[in-house]
Amino acid sequence: MVASEATPFAKTGGLADVIGSLSPALRARGEDVAVFMPRYRAIRLDGLSRVYDDLRVWFGPACYSASLYQAIEGGVCYYFLDCPPLFDREGLYGDAAGDYPDNHLRFAVLSRATLDLVRRLFRPQVIHCHDWQAALVPVYIRTLYAGDPTFLGLKTVLTIHNLGYQGLFDPTVLPEIGLDAALFRPDGLEFFGRVNLLKGGLLYSDAVTTVSRKYAEEIQTPELGFGLDVVLRARASALTGILNGVDYSHWDPRADPFIAARYSPDNLAGKRECKADLLDSFGLPRENLDRPLLGMVSRLVGQKGFDLIEQVASSLLDEDLCLVVLGTGDPHYEQFLTDLAADYPERVGVRIAYDNALAHKIEAGADIFLMPSRYEPSGLNQMFSLRYGTVPLVRSTGGLADTIDEETGFKFEEYSGAALLEAVRAALAAYRDREKWAAMMLTGMRKDYSWQASAAEYSALYRRLAA
Repeated sequence: MVASEATPFAKTGGLADVIGSLSPALRARGEDVAVFMPRYRAIRLDGLSRVYDDLRVWFGPACYSASLYQAIEGGVCYYFLDCPPLFDREGLYGDAAGDYPDNHLRFAVLSRATLDLVRRLFRPQVIHCHDWQAALVPVYIRTLYAGDPTFLGLKTVLTIHNLGYQGLFDPTVLPEIGLDAALFRPDGLEFFGRVNLLKGGLLYSDAVTTVSRKYAEEIQTPELGFGLDVVLRARASALTGILNGVDYSHWDPRADPFIAARYSPDNLAGKRECKADLLDSFGLPRENLDRPLLGMVSRLVGQKGFDLIEQVASSLLDEDLCLVVLGTGDPHYEQFLTDLAADYPERVGVRIAYDNALAHKIEAGADIFLMPSRYEPSGLNQMFSLRYGTVPLVRSTGGLADTIDEETGFKFEEYSGAALLEAVRAALAAYRDREKWAAMMLTGMRKDYSWQASAAEYSALYRRLAA
């Protein structure tokens, strides 16, 4: 595995959760798995073993000296590329001023160092690359290392976690990352006048995966292809959708350390206590206990459907419901939600923050979990919600469409405020029939979206490639 982040070492989003959960799930199936990633400032050297000194990565006359460290986590070997000039920084991809301008170089060094790792310490049958930060690995294998016998028979897989992020840079970066300017062409890395690193990975990898079956279909359309739909349609025979899994050791109301009371499908009594605790956490009166409580844990951006919520906010709050929202993101939506909470102080709670404990409380205490995303490659919160008996209300897109049906939740198709409002009203009507609502909760709680099924699909893909 080659990735820019992985739990428990470094995380900005769902990619880290995937690497940190899929790798041990594969190990549990008997696969020999190693993960290669940068050693960021936040990853302490204490407890890591130094396994290689003075690894030199050359790009023409430029040389980057690094060391490799190792740790074992969940039975998986993690290798860390320690190159302080590139990775000893405040953030993983940027700081308060924005993305680091040398990100192309940082992750090109990671990709080239991967191939040096293969030569020296760990020769796999398959290199599984994640997102644009690792997409240069197959490009280098098929160009700079095309004649190197080390890589004969070695296969590459590229997983797209979110096609909206592609690694776009000025054409002048090609010599900086050791690539011939001849690759800057329409059937190469050229993309509307820029270099697209993800496109390179799509063209040169042996297989491409993405994180749900529905999303694999959607990214081949102009609407959700982000300009790469033509490339993805051309590679359709190599493209597979494999749904992300859930780590139930961290997300299960029977053993969650962050929630007010434990509960299970056999005894739901604790959920009402969790709802009371959630109301308290947001400073909302307990008189709301019998009102349906909608929860959201999300990045506050348009992609997640906050533009729809803004369209219908007043009509939504005309209904007899409460709403709690946790997240950070676009200042416009942060202000909109803050103002909404000020206008409805008895029924709307907003926390502009990243707060893992509060996220667990929302999953346990809400009645309905809202995910009206414009697109959602896989989504995890809807699967968390099912396990917690919190009924998801989602837009039918990507992994949301693959995981929610009429027995476990509510879906709407059209991306509009009116369609969202109609779905909310349908959920509120269903909520009033307590017997049917309890049956829907229990059906969802018994669904299994653990990593075992996903790991089995990845394992089968690796073995087909290796054969």
